[in-house]
Amino acid sequence: MILAIVGRWENFKGQEPFHQRYYLTQFFKDIFEKLDIVLFPIMSAQKIEEISALCDGLIVTGSAIDIRPEYYGEENLQKGNFEVDEYQEVSKMIAHFAKQQKPILGICGGMQDINVYFGGSLNQYVANHDLKGEKHLVKIEENSFLYDVYKKNEMAVNSFHHQAVKEIAQGFAVTAVSQDGVIEAIEKDNMVAVQWHPEQMGDMAFFEKFAEKYLDRKIKHGTKGK
Repeated sequence: MILAIVGRWENFKGQEPFHQRYYLTQFFKDIFEKLDIVLFPIMSAQKIEEISALCDGLIVTGSAIDIRPEYYGEENLQKGNFEVDEYQEVSKMIAHFAKQQKPILGICGGMQDINVYFGGSLNQYVANHDLKGEKHLVKIEENSFLYDVYKKNEMAVNSFHHQAVKEIAQGFAVTAVSQDGVIEAIEKDNMVAVQWHPEQMGDMAFFEKFAEKYLDRKIKHGTKGK
């Protein structure tokens, strides 16, 4: 089993000549090695039709770069980091995997990419959600992927964002909300997106359930998959 995963751009200032680079965190490597699933990093939409045919699903990771407001029909309030236009490439990745009806998982900025691609919009700035090492509570809707994972209506999650979903894309359901009303998760068919970082929380249950439910992968708890 192979999952495509979006490598994100960063400007690692002060480290010439290699200051501009694409990266993935070790959290993903460790988690998917345990699940015995191969990750296929992608950094552009070049040959994306062939890649989406090869891979079983797509993970749209978090990013320090924000989506330019023009993509969701708003004026720029100068609240974001628009150093490069990542969305132009990422939206093509989402498009091809969705066209082939393959599962898509969005994390943090990846949730925002998915929502905008399918016609939603963003709050360009939300206060008190870039919490670094702290966590906050989210309320989880029943009859959702998240409830299937945790079997509870409330849980603490990490939070590293200053933008968030505003108008939800058509057909998606809101399945988690923070105490101050910020949308924290959306779901539709075989697509799940969360505003927090389950990989940094070491949340194996989240990724195991995604593999079981949407990739038809049976996971043996405590061991690698079959």
